[in-house]
Amino acid sequence: MNPLWLIPVAVAGGVGAGLRYLVDVTATGILSRAGAGTGRFPWGILLVNASGSFALGVISGAVLPAELAVVLGTGLLGGYTTFSAVAVESWLLAEEGRRGASWANLVGTAAACVAAAVLGVAAGAALPA
Repeated sequence: MNPLWLIPVAVAGGVGAGLRYLVDVTATGILSRAGAGTGRFPWGILLVNASGSFALGVISGAVLPAELAVVLGTGLLGGYTTFSAVAVESWLLAEEGRRGASWANLVGTAAACVAAAVLGVAAGAALPA
Protein backbone atom coordinates (compact mmCIF):
# COMPACT_ATOMS: atom_id res chain seq x y z
CA MET A 1 0.00 0.00 0.00
CA ASN A 2 1.22 3.47 -0.85
CA PRO A 3 2.55 5.42 2.18
CA LEU A 4 0.37 8.36 1.12
CA TRP A 5 -2.61 6.39 2.45
CA LEU A 6 -1.40 7.43 5.89
CA ILE A 7 -3.01 10.83 5.32
CA PRO A 8 -6.61 9.64 4.80
CA VAL A 9 -6.18 7.05 7.57
CA ALA A 10 -5.03 9.79 9.99
CA VAL A 11 -7.85 12.13 8.97
CA ALA A 12 -10.40 9.33 9.34
CA GLY A 13 -8.95 8.55 12.79
CA GLY A 14 -9.53 12.14 13.85
CA VAL A 15 -13.08 12.03 12.56
CA GLY A 16 -13.64 8.74 14.42
CA ALA A 17 -12.36 10.22 17.69
CA GLY A 18 -14.71 13.16 17.29
CA LEU A 19 -17.62 10.82 16.60
CA ARG A 20 -16.72 8.79 19.70
CA TYR A 21 -16.95 11.91 21.84
CA LEU A 22 -20.29 12.95 20.31
CA VAL A 23 -21.87 9.50 20.67
CA ASP A 24 -20.60 9.08 24.25
CA VAL A 25 -21.77 12.52 25.40
CA THR A 26 -25.12 12.24 23.61
CA ALA A 27 -25.89 8.74 24.89
CA THR A 28 -24.83 9.62 28.43
CA GLY A 29 -26.97 12.78 28.36
CA ILE A 30 -30.04 10.98 27.05
CA LEU A 31 -29.73 8.21 29.64
CA SER A 32 -29.16 10.71 32.45
CA ARG A 33 -32.25 12.71 31.50
CA ALA A 34 -34.25 9.49 31.28
CA GLY A 35 -33.09 8.56 34.79
CA ALA A 36 -31.63 5.28 33.56
CA GLY A 37 -30.09 3.38 36.45
CA THR A 38 -28.53 4.61 39.61
CA GLY A 39 -24.91 5.59 39.83
CA ARG A 40 -22.43 6.17 37.10
CA PHE A 41 -21.99 3.52 34.40
CA PRO A 42 -20.17 4.08 31.08
CA TRP A 43 -23.14 3.32 28.81
CA GLY A 44 -21.91 5.75 26.17
CA ILE A 45 -18.55 3.99 25.78
CA LEU A 46 -20.30 0.62 25.69
CA LEU A 47 -22.49 1.91 22.85
CA VAL A 48 -19.45 3.29 21.03
CA ASN A 49 -17.52 0.03 21.22
CA ALA A 50 -20.46 -2.20 20.31
CA SER A 51 -21.48 -0.04 17.35
CA GLY A 52 -17.86 0.21 16.23
CA SER A 53 -17.49 -3.57 16.43
CA PHE A 54 -20.62 -3.99 14.34
CA ALA A 55 -19.35 -1.50 11.75
CA LEU A 56 -15.94 -3.18 11.58
CA GLY A 57 -17.72 -6.50 11.13
CA VAL A 58 -19.68 -5.05 8.20
CA ILE A 59 -16.47 -3.74 6.65
CA SER A 60 -14.76 -7.10 7.16
CA GLY A 61 -17.66 -9.06 5.69
CA ALA A 62 -18.24 -6.78 2.72
CA VAL A 63 -16.30 -6.85 -0.50
CA LEU A 64 -14.43 -3.53 -0.40
CA PRO A 65 -11.24 -2.30 -1.99
CA ALA A 66 -8.36 -2.86 0.44
CA GLU A 67 -7.54 0.86 0.66
CA LEU A 68 -11.11 1.79 1.60
CA ALA A 69 -11.23 -1.00 4.20
CA VAL A 70 -8.01 0.33 5.77
CA VAL A 71 -9.24 3.93 5.86
CA LEU A 72 -12.59 2.94 7.36
CA GLY A 73 -11.43 0.09 9.60
CA THR A 74 -8.05 1.28 10.84
CA GLY A 75 -8.65 5.01 10.55
CA LEU A 76 -12.28 5.81 11.26
CA LEU A 77 -13.15 2.89 13.51
CA GLY A 78 -9.71 2.80 15.13
CA GLY A 79 -10.31 6.38 16.22
CA TYR A 80 -13.93 5.70 17.12
CA THR A 81 -13.59 2.63 19.33
CA THR A 82 -11.60 2.59 22.55
CA PHE A 83 -10.47 -0.23 24.80
CA SER A 84 -8.53 2.15 27.01
CA ALA A 85 -11.72 3.92 28.09
CA VAL A 86 -13.26 0.56 29.04
CA ALA A 87 -10.20 -0.27 31.14
CA VAL A 88 -10.15 3.11 32.89
CA GLU A 89 -13.90 3.20 33.51
CA SER A 90 -13.79 -0.34 34.90
CA TRP A 91 -10.91 0.59 37.19
CA LEU A 92 -12.75 3.69 38.42
CA LEU A 93 -15.89 1.67 39.11
CA ALA A 94 -13.82 -0.81 41.13
CA GLU A 95 -12.16 2.03 43.07
CA GLU A 96 -15.65 3.33 43.94
CA GLY A 97 -16.37 -0.08 45.47
CA ARG A 98 -18.65 -1.03 42.59
CA ARG A 99 -16.86 -4.24 41.69
CA GLY A 100 -19.97 -5.82 40.16
CA ALA A 101 -20.42 -2.87 37.83
CA SER A 102 -16.71 -2.98 37.03
CA TRP A 103 -16.86 -6.64 36.00
CA ALA A 104 -20.14 -6.08 34.18
CA ASN A 105 -18.46 -3.34 32.17
CA LEU A 106 -15.44 -5.50 31.28
CA VAL A 107 -17.28 -8.72 30.52
CA GLY A 108 -20.36 -7.03 29.10
CA THR A 109 -18.31 -4.91 26.72
CA ALA A 110 -16.36 -7.93 25.49
CA ALA A 111 -19.51 -10.00 24.96
CA ALA A 112 -21.43 -7.17 23.31
CA CYS A 113 -18.55 -6.35 20.98
CA VAL A 114 -17.98 -9.95 19.89
CA ALA A 115 -21.71 -10.42 19.27
CA ALA A 116 -21.91 -7.12 17.37
CA ALA A 117 -18.90 -8.05 15.24
CA VAL A 118 -20.42 -11.43 14.35
CA LEU A 119 -23.68 -9.75 13.33
CA GLY A 120 -21.73 -7.14 11.38
CA VAL A 121 -19.75 -9.73 9.43
CA ALA A 122 -23.00 -11.50 8.54
CA ALA A 123 -24.58 -8.20 7.48
CA GLY A 124 -21.51 -7.25 5.45
CA ALA A 125 -21.39 -10.63 3.72
CA ALA A 126 -25.06 -10.21 2.75
CA LEU A 127 -24.36 -6.93 0.95
CA PRO A 128 -24.13 -7.13 -2.84
CA ALA A 129 -20.57 -7.13 -4.16
